[in-house]
Amino acid sequence: MFQATPAPEAPALVPIAVLAQSDNALAPPFERTRTHLRILRENNEVLVGETASIKGALAARRPGLTRGRQVSLQVLRRNGWDTVARTRTGRGGRFRVSYLPQSLGSATLRVRYSGNASLTGATVRVRPVDSFRIAVASWYGGYGSTACGEQLTPSTLGVANKTLPCGTLVTLRYGGRTVTVPVIDRGPFVPGREYDLTEGTRNALGFEGVGAVWSNR
Repeated sequence: MFQATPAPEAPALVPIAVLAQSDNALAPPFERTRTHLRILRENNEVLVGETASIKGALAARRPGLTRGRQVSLQVLRRNGWDTVARTRTGRGGRFRVSYLPQSLGSATLRVRYSGNASLTGATVRVRPVDSFRIAVASWYGGYGSTACGEQLTPSTLGVANKTLPCGTLVTLRYGGRTVTVPVIDRGPFVPGREYDLTEGTRNALGFEGVGAVWSNR
């Protein structure tokens, strides 16, 4: 008996949207060019009211992409990072930003580039900026006990001050040298002078006689 051959089944229709999704899944993800920030030069010890400057560069494997990008200088405060300056990069991704300290002490800083559709973001920490004021100092030496209960020798590091609590750390700068030492004694008692440096502190700074030093207190 003659039997008819069944017709082949028609292929199932797949919605166009599903095909599009499938094609996208097979496509490789777009990769942004990686960037990094380099600090080239920084002035991190200044007097209050003077500007600390940071020079750096935004770098990438494709240097032409790093020109004209906005970078931010941020300072760490109690509630997080706060932007204090912005600038645009120039040729070679180079930039310069400035920070103006408003008070004595040390500020923690970073430079940040947030990135865009073609470049990844980057962040780099900057050395803390220490801000100082000018104070008049003298020095003393010898042996014995100090008003704060320390033993004084020619190599003891510390300073005498009339009001700062014993043990308070004071950063002093003189002639390009910087030391951080504790308050270990009371004095000086000559009008117009704020610190008496121990002989050890004097030697560490290369300080001579009576003169002006930078102090962060």
